[in-house]
Amino acid sequence: MERRTFVKQSTLFCASTLVLPLKPGLSNTQQVRIGLASDTHYAERKVAGTRYYAGALQKMEEFVNTMNTEQVDFVMHLGDFKDEDETKSEANTLGYLQTIEAAYAKFNGPRYHCIGNHDVDSITKTQFLEQVTNTGVATKKGYYSFDANGFHFVVLDGNHTQKGKDHFYKTGQDWQDTNLGTAQLTWLAKDLAATALPVVAFCHHPLYEFFRDGHKYHVNDYKAVQKLLEVNGNVLAVFQGHVHAEDHVTHNGIHYVTVLGMVDFEGLDNNSFSLLEIKDNQMVLKGYKRSNSFTYSL
Repeated sequence: MERRTFVKQSTLFCASTLVLPLKPGLSNTQQVRIGLASDTHYAERKVAGTRYYAGALQKMEEFVNTMNTEQVDFVMHLGDFKDEDETKSEANTLGYLQTIEAAYAKFNGPRYHCIGNHDVDSITKTQFLEQVTNTGVATKKGYYSFDANGFHFVVLDGNHTQKGKDHFYKTGQDWQDTNLGTAQLTWLAKDLAATALPVVAFCHHPLYEFFRDGHKYHVNDYKAVQKLLEVNGNVLAVFQGHVHAEDHVTHNGIHYVTVLGMVDFEGLDNNSFSLLEIKDNQMVLKGYKRSNSFTYSL
């Protein structure tokens, strides 16, 4: 696997003069603008390390206001939308979810969610999905797809055991045992085979190998996922959260990008979110506050 260093831009649109061929399936007329946020971890609980849980609500409000001003096509949250307090109360946790979803719902357009591991801590996946909106998505599964602006978007769910059971951490499961599972991989193969549009995927957990401080952050079946994405031939990129860090690798022409966590550090000056624009032969990630800005060639 090739690990590439981020290309930081002193100005967002400081683009290279080198013109590269367009990715198959991507035309000169297609473009999309997406608001990206991750790892909000909203809860009314004490600060833990760098995580200022209660302050995440105000950060979410700033994200939504900014994306409304920018008039992006839709917003995507990459998981760990909410958290739990020290009591691990189901009622309290549902309340935190409802509060942060109400703030997210003030975006004037379609909105979507990936499911993170902290979204299934003291409430089940079903409970989480019953409280949030994924615009126009009828299924109550954690994985789904939709089309917008001439692109195909795939949302994946790594919150399964190796046997395919939904994670529910209140029952004592291992947060490092994350998998898409056979059923989802079968669905993904069929979904990708049915589209000729350029594809962007989203998942809370990294779909490439990511170890840090002795812990595993990627899904166990990441190699199987990568193969399916590569077979399609039109997959541009995968965006992920979970690791609370900016990272980027390319594998067989597909960009795998992780973004910062919104919950970390105190106050709006330390907010973190991005605006993703895909246009022509470039993918531009405009970072706000702590988030950096990057340009990737397609």
